[in-house]
Formats: sequence, structure tokens, C-alpha cells
Amino acid sequence: MLTRNDVFQLLESFGIRRDDVVTMHSSLREIGPIEGGADGLIDALKAYLCDGLLLIPTHTWANVNAANPHFDVRSTVPCIGTLAKVAAFRKDGVRSLHPTHSMAVFGKNAREYIQGEEKSCTPGPMGGALSRLYELGGKVLLVGVGHERNTYLHAVDERIDRPNRLAPTGFAVEITDWDGNTLRTEDFHPHQTEGISIGLSEYYRNYKHALDVTSAVQYGWMGNALTYCCDCRRMTDTIMRIWQHADRDVCIGIQEIPEEWYL
Repeated sequence: MLTRNDVFQLLESFGIRRDDVVTMHSSLREIGPIEGGADGLIDALKAYLCDGLLLIPTHTWANVNAANPHFDVRSTVPCIGTLAKVAAFRKDGVRSLHPTHSMAVFGKNAREYIQGEEKSCTPGPMGGALSRLYELGGKVLLVGVGHERNTYLHAVDERIDRPNRLAPTGFAVEITDWDGNTLRTEDFHPHQTEGISIGLSEYYRNYKHALDVTSAVQYGWMGNALTYCCDCRRMTDTIMRIWQHADRDVCIGIQEIPEEWYL
């Protein structure tokens, strides 16, 4: 069974500091039994990051869209798994008002960190809670999942202004905040990539070798789950080098990325 001490030892082995900013995507099924279940895991991560911030994605992109353009931070259920569904409604966290890529944030200055997310017109805009992981030297933990669940990479696409990543036509979204007030966004542009039949993130796996070679990712085990610890600055810098040399879109289909593009 995964214990709080196990979590602490893993984070220490990755060199994560108590004041770091860390976000995590996970498969609880892959981890196996956890002391205290999903809440126990959140408690352990919070306790370790006692001077930092824990960001648990509580995304709603599958159920907030042009056909249903409403997000209520108090009740809209995440579409991405058990940990998200538990984190979204915990009273010790603050859920952001991003309509499709909200986060439940725990720790010091959590509310300040997510200010302005209701103004987001794309999934991972520059200056947003996801994108700022780069400036803050944040980490992404992928627990029992791979880069196909690494949402931070969408923010990298927006940082470098990759074409063919966002829908050209947006839709307005009504957002209900924690106090029941209703806000209305400008046109929101969700993810959309022409030329593929599945979500773009499925091809973020193409980056894996490059990120390994450039030491952007460390590996360990959380319970039974292989865990990636991804350094946001190193990931971003590696991917930016790739795109400076790329002569094609490396996320359209499964393909190898030449080493000379990032070494």
C-alpha cells in the first residue's frame, strides 16, 4: 500500500523542493492501494509541498463546449478521472475558473495563483496558471500515464504559437463562480488539429526520446505506477529547439524526431 512516507521519499528522490509548484496527472488504478485513497494521496502531496503549490487538473473540456457553453465551478464535474473528481470539490483547495482546463490548487497563495483564469480564451494561454509553470520552474508528475496526458504541452504549443492547434471559430462561455455570480467570456477557442482523427495529445509521445535525452524527465515509482517527473523549463526548451529545426508537424501521426533537431 502506498503511504505518505512513500510519497515523500519519491518526491525527495526527484529533487522536488517543499516550495515547488507541482501539477499531476495520474491513474489511481495503476498506483494500486493508497493509504486514505484519493484524499490520502492529495493530503500527502499537500503536506510535502507545505511551502509551495499543488495543482490538480479538474478539466471539463468534454462537457463544456459550443453545445453546452456553461461552467459552474461549484458543480461541473471533471471529465478526467477519480483524482480530479475528488480534488475539484475539496474545501481546502481553490478551483480555478478556467472553463475547460480548470485546476484545484492547494497551498499558500492558491487563490492568487489562479486569479484571472476566467479570462482565458484558449486552453493554455501565456500568463495562465498552466503556462506559468515555465517561469516558476514547476514540475509535472505523470503517474501511471505518459506524455499523452501531459496537458502542460498544450501550453508549450501556445507559447511558441504553433499553427493548427486551436479552433479558428470560438464560442462564448458562461462561468458561474464560487459565490454564484455569472460571468461571460469572450470567444473561447478549444483545441482543434486538422489532419488527425484522434486528439493531438496522443502524439505528444513523439517527444519522449528527446525529453529523455535532454534530461527533462526523471523516472521513479509511485506504488505500482511508473512515474515521470518532468521539468517544465527543460521540456519547453527542448521542444522549442525541435520546432526551430522541424520541417514538418511532428505531432501529426506517430513519427521519430531527428536528434539533430534538439541536441
